[in-house]
Amino acid sequence: MDKSKRSFLKGMACAGVTIASTALPATASEKRVAPDDAVGMLYDTTLCIGCKACVVACHESNELPPDNRQDQLHDSPTDLNDRTKNIIKLYSEDGVESYVKRQCMHCVDPACVSACMIGALQKREYGIVTWDSDRCIGCRYCQVACPYNVPKFEWDDPTPRIVKCELCNHRLAEGQIPACCDVCPRAAVIFGTRKELLAEAKRRLQENPDKYVPKIYGETDGGGTQVLYLSHVPFEKLGFPELGENSVPELNRQIQHGVYKGMIAPAALYAVLGGVMLRNRRSNDDEGGES
Repeated sequence: MDKSKRSFLKGMACAGVTIASTALPATASEKRVAPDDAVGMLYDTTLCIGCKACVVACHESNELPPDNRQDQLHDSPTDLNDRTKNIIKLYSEDGVESYVKRQCMHCVDPACVSACMIGALQKREYGIVTWDSDRCIGCRYCQVACPYNVPKFEWDDPTPRIVKCELCNHRLAEGQIPACCDVCPRAAVIFGTRKELLAEAKRRLQENPDKYVPKIYGETDGGGTQVLYLSHVPFEKLGFPELGENSVPELNRQIQHGVYKGMIAPAALYAVLGGVMLRNRRSNDDEGGES
């Protein structure tokens, strides 16, 4: 092996060791918080009568085609899908019943945003998680990442979209509130700032402690959400995941910061590989092998 190649390999190994020994520690992952102007919804299972007026209003407001794949004569979605951004479902067990409204939770630290490598999903005005068709490449990582199984993909469309609730941001821009909140005859779902909704939820819990499960789902769950829930039925029975207080992206960042702390791990690996290459080259020279 000629001197120039030997010098290059030595330099590469030495550079790796130098980087590894001088790398600065990474800043610890910071917990994300909702923006001051964050808006959202509060849904109360004890007030919902299952009329599904919110489902119809959502379809109309977002110009979604009817989901009549189960019933040719009626718009009858059974779950969130590529034509349905908002759904009312029924829980019934041992004589206990409850309706529950499901849509995008607009997480404070959204897993879908973290997973989207192109930035098609972003938290924008008022903390609303929105989708940008100009950036989306259809990888569907957002579907895999979401702990609530919310984003849906238009499989039967030549120009597919990711379909999810965007809190009727087109109505908010016109000074209106989300369609589902606007039409609910019992005010089972209400719109407001996250701070106002949390205060209202806490007021209801304090005034009627025997009426509810003593918890506001979304206050801290999964890092917090901008869509909040009160319920008379345990949330896990309604299909809500038990996430703890850390968001999925926060856990991922902690792992990444541990592995890549100050770039020590990659630099050390780089140094080891450089040393192995240098050793192999020397071995070949000693044995008279070709470089």
